[in-house]
Amino acid sequence: MKIALIGYGKMGHAIEDLAVGKGHKILCTVDNAAELNDKEALIAASDVAIEFSTPNTATANIEHCLRQHVPVVCGTTGWYDNYDEVIALCRQNDGTIFTATNFSIGMNIMFAINERLAELMHGRDDYRVSITETHHIHKLDAPSGTAISLRQQIAPRLGVSESTIDIESIREGEVPGTHVVRYDSDIDTITISHEAHSRKGLAAGALMAAEFVCGKKGIFTMKDLLGI
Repeated sequence: MKIALIGYGKMGHAIEDLAVGKGHKILCTVDNAAELNDKEALIAASDVAIEFSTPNTATANIEHCLRQHVPVVCGTTGWYDNYDEVIALCRQNDGTIFTATNFSIGMNIMFAINERLAELMHGRDDYRVSITETHHIHKLDAPSGTAISLRQQIAPRLGVSESTIDIESIREGEVPGTHVVRYDSDIDTITISHEAHSRKGLAAGALMAAEFVCGKKGIFTMKDLLGI
């Protein structure tokens, strides 16, 4: 599989190491808008692009790939205000996009648990739900896309507005990512959490997604990949 890596920071390097180890070829790496244009031919020749850039550049990067008819796996968060227009472009170009706010297999299992727990907590007004997310100081968006996804799962299942669910964002050190959902009452607390130990889990999930979308058309998420 020939891969274009768009966004060549720590995640890009982690994906590169894993991909090369599995026998895939990194056809090009892109780390800014100038390189996106300069390496257009290499991107177009790729089987898939894996995009981990910044909230401000992700939309343009994705759209560039879709116009080149290159499948895109996007792990950047903070750009989802533009999601509808990106999906419209994908459909217009008969393209392929795989999006996830978190590519960790463990985190996506927690997503499934989070949905079920919220269903069980519906109508239990004596419990107060809250979310805490902790990441490294370099993370640009707050709250994290993962925390927003957790809230989006919880709110309709509790029958409440998303705005009523507090998210506390903590930025410290080099923390890869920790997410905690708490239901507090006067008599007890129910907690579910996921703590990433490194970026390897995210890199592995992103590479699995890239392998999954090769040869496919459409719009995909981790639920499609994992059958959840």
